[in-house]
Amino acid sequence: MHSEKTYRPMSGWPVLAGVLGTLFGGSALFVYGINVGNPFPIIGGIATTVAAVISLFGFMAIAPNQSRVLLLFGSYKGSVKESGFYWVIPFYSKKKLSLRVRNFETGSTTTPEKKNEAGQVVTPSSRSGGRPSKVNDSDGNPVDISAVVVWRVVDTAEVLFEVDDYENFMEVQSEAALRVLASRHPYDSDDSTISLRGNPVEVCEQLKKDIQERLDKAGIEVIEARLSHLAYAPEIAAAMLQRQQAQAVVAARTKIVEGAVGMVDMALQHLEKDGIVELDEDRKATMVSNLLVVLCSGGHTQPVVNTGTLHN
Repeated sequence: MHSEKTYRPMSGWPVLAGVLGTLFGGSALFVYGINVGNPFPIIGGIATTVAAVISLFGFMAIAPNQSRVLLLFGSYKGSVKESGFYWVIPFYSKKKLSLRVRNFETGSTTTPEKKNEAGQVVTPSSRSGGRPSKVNDSDGNPVDISAVVVWRVVDTAEVLFEVDDYENFMEVQSEAALRVLASRHPYDSDDSTISLRGNPVEVCEQLKKDIQERLDKAGIEVIEARLSHLAYAPEIAAAMLQRQQAQAVVAARTKIVEGAVGMVDMALQHLEKDGIVELDEDRKATMVSNLLVVLCSGGHTQPVVNTGTLHN
């Protein structure tokens, strides 16, 4: 396994001055040899000029958040991550890698660039928008889910030498981690278990951890992973909506009944405490029944006024 090594190249400005001076000196020596008719200055001028021209291939300018991986005849020599103008041995092969933060949405596809016979780019590479992936959750319900992964390169040696295409590797592994995560949790549940909809923070942290474990060997750091789309699949969305509505109605009715029972209990206690009226068990049952009907009814109730006695 290849580990990243830091390479500290020479500053390019002094070398550039020396190369320019060598070019002018070689040209002057060549002209002098021609004028005096001496072959040695001519050969020296040609050799000096060729050496200066070859030295020009050793310059490299590195922008911020860019890097160069240096290879000498297939042997890894190190990586340069600091921005600046440098000079290295001209025979070094300089592989360019970006260290900038990038994002990827699962389900998107990349179209490679197309070139003509002359090598010119006819159609640049493009990326389509992400499409949700259909996955079965832990309850077996089909779910449409997608995520956005924010990542960057941290180990240039592993990125180049451990995987064939690190961008495609990252995309495939992120998609696989998302599918595994969705199959481990239900779409929705009570508070006792973690669900995809009810616990987005915990789910995103687990997704980030799962993706990072898969990308450690590729020299990539996952900065953030967030769900960008989560819904039931269209074929069961209507049925699940009805179930959610029924659960909401039951929960609302439960709260109403709890509140109504409390209000009835409070009314009976006040009547008994203040001595307003004494009720036997039958009248208490009738009063409780009437109050519960009024408090738990889904619509407006119509009161009936008793103009007779308490028992008629």
